[in-house]
Order: sequence, then C-alpha cells, then structure tokens
Amino acid sequence: MNSGTRHVPVMLQRCLDMLAPALAEPGAVVVDCTLGLGGHSEALLATFPAARLIALDRDPSALKLAGERLAPYGERATLVHAVYDELPEVLDRLGTPRVQGVLFDLGVSSMQLDEADRGFAYAQDAPLDMRMDQTTGISAAEVLNTYAPGELVRILRSYGEEKQAKRIVEAVVRERAKEPFTTSARLVELIRDALPQAAKRTGGNPAKRTFQALRIEVNGELQSVQRAVPAAVKALAVGGRIAVLSYHSLEDRLVKQVFAAGAANTAPPGLPVVPERYQPRLKLLTRGAELPTEEEIAENRRAAPARLRGAERIREHVEDTA
Repeated sequence: MNSGTRHVPVMLQRCLDMLAPALAEPGAVVVDCTLGLGGHSEALLATFPAARLIALDRDPSALKLAGERLAPYGERATLVHAVYDELPEVLDRLGTPRVQGVLFDLGVSSMQLDEADRGFAYAQDAPLDMRMDQTTGISAAEVLNTYAPGELVRILRSYGEEKQAKRIVEAVVRERAKEPFTTSARLVELIRDALPQAAKRTGGNPAKRTFQALRIEVNGELQSVQRAVPAAVKALAVGGRIAVLSYHSLEDRLVKQVFAAGAANTAPPGLPVVPERYQPRLKLLTRGAELPTEEEIAENRRAAPARLRGAERIREHVEDTA
C-alpha cells in the first residue's frame, strides 16, 4: 500500500484555511514538523504554489515514503530526519531563521499504527517496540522489563491517565520475573486479567491507556512538545501562523499553555500605558480547541480525538530581537 492510499490527513481543510493568510506571498516558508506520510505537506505544496516546505520526521521509513510522494514538487520540499524539538537547529542549518507557517500533527502516525511490526497497536500481536525512530532509543519492552515499579506506576498515571496503574504494574512485575515481555498480545492479556470488571466496561480497549503511556515514554513525546511548540512560535515571522493538532489532553494542555502565555499582556498591574515589550505577541485563531466534524469522524475514525489550536504572530518579542 502506498502513502497516498493509506493516509487520510486529519482536519486538512481547516489547517490549510488557518495557515492560508500567512502563505500567500512568494517566498513564504512553511514547516511541517510531523511529516508522517506527507498528506498535510502535499496539500500545503499544492495549495500554496509560491511557498517552500521544510518537513521534519524522526521516522526514516516515513521520510522515504513521503519523499516519494512529494518528489513531483522538486526543490520546493526539503525533508529532514529530525525530531520536531530540533526545529531551531534545522532552521539554523538551512539558513532560514524565520518562517511564515508551522504545522504540528502530534502523536503516532497512520503508518506506525498500520505497520504491525512496530508494536504501537494493541489490537494486533507484535514486538513491543513503539519507537518512532527504530534506529535509536529504548523499546517499550525494555521499559516494561527494566523500570522500577514506582516509575512504571508514575508513567501509567501521568501519561496514560490510568487509574488502575498500581494494579497493572503489580501484574507486570510478577510476570516479568517469570519471563521478560517481548510482545504486545501478552501485555494486552495481562491488562485484561488485571483490571476489575467495572474498569473494563468503559473507555474502549482496556489496554489503550497503558499503550499510550508507554509510547509517550519511549519517544519522549511530552518533553519534545514542551520544547518544540515554544521554539516554533519563536521561529514565526510577524504575520506568521502556527496550527497544532493534538490527540490527547496532555498534549493539548501544553499547547494551550504556550499559546495563552504568548497571547497574554505581561505588564505589571497598574501601568497607565503598556510598553511594547509587555504587549501580547500572539493572537489566538481558535476559541478553545476546534474539533473535527461528525462527517470527518465518520470517514476517518482516527480523527475522533483530534483537537486543533492556532495562533498568529502579531509582534516580535523583546528577547527575539536582542
């Protein structure tokens, strides 16, 4: 299956509309920080023929497939093997200190979910890997087999919002002493057995939260988002726009905090006139987080948890011009 047939970009038209005012001028540069299979990137190149694209992904397999898909656009597309929190270094290397648009489509990509041997999907048996870049880092199996029980409980509670974390970890520790974990099916079965009946009746597959937590830990996702979104805001030229798609509350909360801070007046209370350096540097483009339409969810079930936030850079920050 090729990249075009198996990948349906989430909230595509809304993302294009949100970025459009910043990308109309010749020479505009837009960064797709999460290239994946290239659906959003291809639409950006097709919709804004005067724009140039820089696209990042940590997954070499995704870069290869997306590169084939974007080949017709030639030198307008620059693809880079990098995690999105490496954005400042990438832009510096490319001699592009300021950009007009930035797009993030956070979380796990369609390709990673669909490739059984990657271990992301709890619905099929596979090696417990979950690394977005399989050339580096530790796997989910190593996390399960080597982390201290207290650390595993923290990960499941913090990253999976799993109320039964202690019960699941007790079962993991008991089972890994007999034999190390290697496959996803064994973990799914353990979780089903460990949870009380009431916890299994709601919220879909009972393994969902644990798999999310392990994936976030293995890939350092939240730490990357914490670094990457402020860096992307800083890279925006005045008039530039950023759009961020999140898929769970932890990511969305971080994005909301960055945007809210940028859109806030930071002057000490009581000043009769607010100096320029205290004025907001962002204008919010969404009231809260926008959700996909019912029609889109019906066509693409993976869009269901999506939350979209956008902002426009309206002035330089004093630190940016120092």
